[in-house]
Amino acid sequence: MIIIRKEETKDYEKVEKVIEESFKTAEFTDKDEHNLVRRLRKSAEFVKELSLIAEDNDRIVGHILLTKAFIKENNREFDTLALAPVAVLPDYQKRGIGKSLINKAIEKAIELGYKSIVVLGHENYYPKFGFKKASDYGIKAPFEVPDEAYMILELIPNALNGVNGTVEYSKAFFE
Repeated sequence: MIIIRKEETKDYEKVEKVIEESFKTAEFTDKDEHNLVRRLRKSAEFVKELSLIAEDNDRIVGHILLTKAFIKENNREFDTLALAPVAVLPDYQKRGIGKSLINKAIEKAIELGYKSIVVLGHENYYPKFGFKKASDYGIKAPFEVPDEAYMILELIPNALNGVNGTVEYSKAFFE
């Protein structure tokens, strides 16, 4: 049975191996996701309650991370979260584990009072969770991405009213 729980310090090494394995066969990857997670854990944008793992009989088989980000325009700044990465071991993919991790992370983000989550991801997958094109809200990525792949989810109805600008990620994403 799959259990979703908060990642603990003792899980770090195993989680990084799971992430590395998960992305070995991925279509779009720089094969650095496990190092990204390591850097993000050390950043000011890390929220330990939003680093979740999926376990199957005490074996870590998946992980998701949401970190703080900002939507900035001129002198205005709005809090948001960035979903990256979500990883599931190849043998466990296509079993709903990624879906469970995403749903639990969304639920936890709402509990913690966050208003939105941005993701660069598959345009046919993330809309199932309510993500919509960020450009529909006047929100842009800080780098070149296909419009349909850059999405945002409102965690509270109308949370993005009057919010627009460019997303600013943790510096850890660019190291």
